[in-house]
Amino acid sequence: MDVAVLEIGGSHVTAAVVAPGTWDVTEVDRAKLASQEAAGAVVGQLADAARKLPLANGLAVALPGPFDFGTGVAWYRDQGKFDQLYGFDLGAALGNELGVERLMFMNDAEAFAVGEWTAGEVRGVERCVGVTIGTGIGTAFLADGRVVRDGGTVPPGGELYKTTYAGKPLEDAISARAILRRYTEATGQEAPGVKEIADQARAGDATAHEVLTECFTDLANALTPWIDRFGVTQTVLGGSIAGAFDLIHSSLPFQASATKDTEHSALIGAAAHYLRTCR
Repeated sequence: MDVAVLEIGGSHVTAAVVAPGTWDVTEVDRAKLASQEAAGAVVGQLADAARKLPLANGLAVALPGPFDFGTGVAWYRDQGKFDQLYGFDLGAALGNELGVERLMFMNDAEAFAVGEWTAGEVRGVERCVGVTIGTGIGTAFLADGRVVRDGGTVPPGGELYKTTYAGKPLEDAISARAILRRYTEATGQEAPGVKEIADQARAGDATAHEVLTECFTDLANALTPWIDRFGVTQTVLGGSIAGAFDLIHSSLPFQASATKDTEHSALIGAAAHYLRTCR
């Protein structure tokens, strides 16, 4: 059966239909999302997007944490997104609004990794890790396509961002904001975004290239011990930083590649997980 999927970010919501087997994605709609509005208004925006989908078989939803993906309760606070949803039962509200009983929530970083395992760069790899880097850093460690969150071979909850690096939260060293901060510290100038820093590096700007290299060397240092413990044989990078992979791959001492589909991997992963758990 085709799977209806919402992929929710801090500024957008994508509604799509995913066909199992071929994993073709039909993007029905991508709309801006005012995520800082009151809970009822956010639910209304999400429901408007979902109503464009065939919902007879239920709905899979990929979105960022902090969120209780089992119960559907949001725990966002001081995130710059969804702050009005703290303690709010999004699952119940959205299900009631849509009249949908089968509603599955999944962490977007995990959805990305499962999507890449299902139809992307790490397809069928026995032990792999997906790393998404944007506003923050998301990770998912997979064993035969299933997310591993517990045990001493993965970070707490399988989430690398919960660890520290050089005595500080990891995202102080590797994230979009960390890259922008390092660039400002090195040049005295502000860059509009990571893409612009990457463009400058490709154009021969040695400082821009050095900033990217330093950040990803830090990522390698933080991630490598977990890669060794879990027995990862291949890593896939996604998120806004995937487009700079050509500049930073030499900083990574492990087998890695960048996603070829930044738009659809999380949609495919959410659909695959839904089919596995909700049939």
